[in-house]
Amino acid sequence: MLRLMHVHAHPDDESSKGAATTAKYVAEGVDVHVATCTGGERGSILNPNMDRPDVLANIAEIRRQEMDRAREILGITQDWLGFVDSGWPEGDPPPPLPEGCFALVPLEEAVEPLVRLVRSFRPHVMTTYDENGGYPHPDHVRCHEVAVAAFEAAGDPTRYPDAGEPWQPLKLYYHHGFHRERTQALSDEMERRGLESPYAERLKEWKPDPEHAARITTRVPCAEYFPVRDKALLAHATQIDPEGAWFACPLDVHQTAWPTEDYELARSLVDSDGPEDDLFTGVREALETMAP
Repeated sequence: MLRLMHVHAHPDDESSKGAATTAKYVAEGVDVHVATCTGGERGSILNPNMDRPDVLANIAEIRRQEMDRAREILGITQDWLGFVDSGWPEGDPPPPLPEGCFALVPLEEAVEPLVRLVRSFRPHVMTTYDENGGYPHPDHVRCHEVAVAAFEAAGDPTRYPDAGEPWQPLKLYYHHGFHRERTQALSDEMERRGLESPYAERLKEWKPDPEHAARITTRVPCAEYFPVRDKALLAHATQIDPEGAWFACPLDVHQTAWPTEDYELARSLVDSDGPEDDLFTGVREALETMAP
């Protein structure tokens, strides 16, 4: 069985980044596991309908319950790495991060539980964020650092010798879900249908960046699984407003304008000529070669 591990910073990230890819691979029989670095305890309540004192008082437990629902929808298994959400520092200059939060845990210490999980689950492919965290939340940047370090350490018997039998994943990808090319395509399709684009103003200020666009190596066709993605997103009710920006474009606009989820191949130990349409390109062939 092929195995895929996503490493995410908070509950809801597994549903907002690559969830349709996840649903596609689960439907094809791939074993998909999510490592969630923090509990999302300091996340803002972004759905006005959930912005209530009783929710705020129990936010840690509610976010775990939301993750339970999303996990069932996506058909995955999932582990909490046990770190505490760093929050989003606001101010100029921003305030110091809270003591003991994920972003302040020494890297060598933060990597150990993920190495242990990688050696237990034994993924062939891992995904996480790029060096900017996808966006510069301190937990997302730290998640990138931890995932890259774990990818490199998990197969080394001299690193974390008490964390299980070494296992080397074969490929590491970065998510690239929110890029200008995709946003422009969605906007164009809305306007083609005579609908008002929710992205028009943003695109005026968002300059093309060919160098960043060229980083995308892999586009996974998964439009038929966008409804599963949306259902998993809605399971995170404290974070996702059904009337908000996540659903500003109709589902069929998404499916028509941009039917893939996009990734950057960051590390590979197998032959994998791009462009790719499958995270397991090269892995399937390597496993067939190794089979008795």
